[in-house]
Amino acid sequence: MPFPDLIHPELGAYVSQQVHPADFKAFWTATLAEARAIGGEVTLRPQPSTLSLIEVFDVTFPGFGGHPIKAWLMLPRQRTGPLPLVVQYIGYGGGRGYPHEQLHWAASGYAYLRMDNRGQGSTWSMGDTPDPVGSHAAIPGYLTRGILDRQDHYYRRLFTDGVRAIDAMIGQDFIDPTRIAVCGGSQGGAISLAVAGLDPRVRAAMPDVPFLCDLPRAVQMAYTDPYREIIRYLAQHRSHKTQVFDTLAYFDGVNFARQSQAPALFSVAVMDEVCPPSTVYGAYNAYAGPKTMVEYEFNNHEGGQACQEAQQMAWLADRFGMI
Repeated sequence: MPFPDLIHPELGAYVSQQVHPADFKAFWTATLAEARAIGGEVTLRPQPSTLSLIEVFDVTFPGFGGHPIKAWLMLPRQRTGPLPLVVQYIGYGGGRGYPHEQLHWAASGYAYLRMDNRGQGSTWSMGDTPDPVGSHAAIPGYLTRGILDRQDHYYRRLFTDGVRAIDAMIGQDFIDPTRIAVCGGSQGGAISLAVAGLDPRVRAAMPDVPFLCDLPRAVQMAYTDPYREIIRYLAQHRSHKTQVFDTLAYFDGVNFARQSQAPALFSVAVMDEVCPPSTVYGAYNAYAGPKTMVEYEFNNHEGGQACQEAQQMAWLADRFGMI
């Protein structure tokens, strides 16, 4: 197939025109303060497993609204002293799955937390966390849930869950609070960008082929869902365009990137039909902290997969002194 978007040199030079709302920081500061004020219990229950070298815990922690959010925590059994933490966020429609599906971080000596997606987890990977919040009229999927009001939008809840996952781990005696990293692909990349922009405790971010970046352009350029959920919504709610994009600006990776300071390792797939590569570069070029981009020229939305995981492990080991 032909390349679906810009190619170099235009691709690498692309700068997003996404508007940064004047009250963006205040909105998110108030959102996180509200969630933290509600509080809630963090529980870590040992999970029976045949993984003889890794301890597994079924974690429940309070997310947005104090709602209980599930996660898997994996720790190397042989450890001395506090461990660096890697928090992974999951792609669109997926959930935390099974503990044995992702072992490379714990096997490399990290504490590894894989957060569930509220209300997702019935598409390609199993989830266990409901979303108890309703929505006005919406297209099937998650992008248009609460799309007329930033206070009600689905991603206000999910991004807050992402920060609260770090809150849940930061006080554990086996965690080194000076070495916290976030990662994820697609929607997980969007959450990792958001959390890196919201939480200064994050010292490294690894967003792969991130979703929810440069949303006005993404809606124009994407060949397929999830962005086309917005198109189908606006095809019926014809008068809501301004309101929709005003809401989405508060959840755009470009705007989180503008206030992120942690070193970041991005990846982009130049033939990506789901998250157009120019939108990824829109976030990358807006990113305020030190940054590196890894390109997969001939890949679609699958991106680098195991190749990118190897890049991440080497990159993070260098930063966190794990070599």
